[in-house]
Amino acid sequence: MEKKISLKDRIFIAGASGMAGSAIKRKLIKYGYGNIKIGGALLTPSRKDLDLLNNSEIENWFITQKPDVVIIAAAEVGGIYANLSKPTNFILNNLKIQTNLIETAWKFKVKRLLFLGSSCIYPKLAKQPIKEDYLLNGPLEETNQWYAIAKIAGIKLCQALREEHKFDALTLMPTNLYGPGDNYDINNSHVMASLIKKFFNAKKNNLTHVTCWGDGNPYREFMHVDDLGEAVVFALENWDPEAEDSPKDDMGGKLSFLNVGTGKDISIRELATKIAKATNYTGKIIWDKNKPNGTPKKQLNIERINKLGWKARISLDSGIEETISNFELEQNNLQIKK
Repeated sequence: MEKKISLKDRIFIAGASGMAGSAIKRKLIKYGYGNIKIGGALLTPSRKDLDLLNNSEIENWFITQKPDVVIIAAAEVGGIYANLSKPTNFILNNLKIQTNLIETAWKFKVKRLLFLGSSCIYPKLAKQPIKEDYLLNGPLEETNQWYAIAKIAGIKLCQALREEHKFDALTLMPTNLYGPGDNYDINNSHVMASLIKKFFNAKKNNLTHVTCWGDGNPYREFMHVDDLGEAVVFALENWDPEAEDSPKDDMGGKLSFLNVGTGKDISIRELATKIAKATNYTGKIIWDKNKPNGTPKKQLNIERINKLGWKARISLDSGIEETISNFELEQNNLQIKK
């Protein structure tokens, strides 16, 4: 089957310096994309080079750079604390970034666009595992509703442009990501990075206990970001929502957005225990039940993307070990520089 993108394409990765964007870039290079000798290019402008909140600046950039394919991995992201403390930023900036990029890509007749959504778009109490059909079937989780609403708007904009204007826009909804390039800020990070940093610091400073948010009972699904990179390249090369054998929704309609995950989840309590063991921390774990838990369970149904031929390959245990090793190496290098 002929691939939907070419090694000669000029591919724009918005957010290429972030965790997801950098993983996507690594995988594209792995498969031969961006080779200037054959006319290909990976376009990865920094924030200084291109302000994604400025639509006219984006349009001027498209005129000069002429991307053939656009991947939107740029977003303002963070954990529960960040979402609760900066709701305006999470809805306004994400709406601006994605709308600017999607509309401009359509306007300049980009041949293929892939937008990264998020598993937080689904209702707080969605039936498990969560199918793509459950989008907008119930109220959102309050702690990340601002981010979720922005992402839903992006998904629907891509869907509208496909249905009305035949614009080839795809969306993937990844589960919780971790791995190289993650944000380890205690207040703004996601749960995996936050726990790794907490237990690393506790071990290093011989602390008697580590305090974690909530009661530890919620379940979450975690996928190594390198698996997401593979999924993005796979979807761009192979997924045609217009094809007869492409995944359909429960009513038999076309699907232009698919879940991406491992299909396995774990309680936050068990995750904390795994990370404590992997960092050789033997102190006590205290759960602060005054802090919010978030959604009680969030496990994606990944049957549709699996049927297309893609599956996650990195196990949680090996992924955690690798991530902690990389984090420890980064911390040691920072100490040497000081």
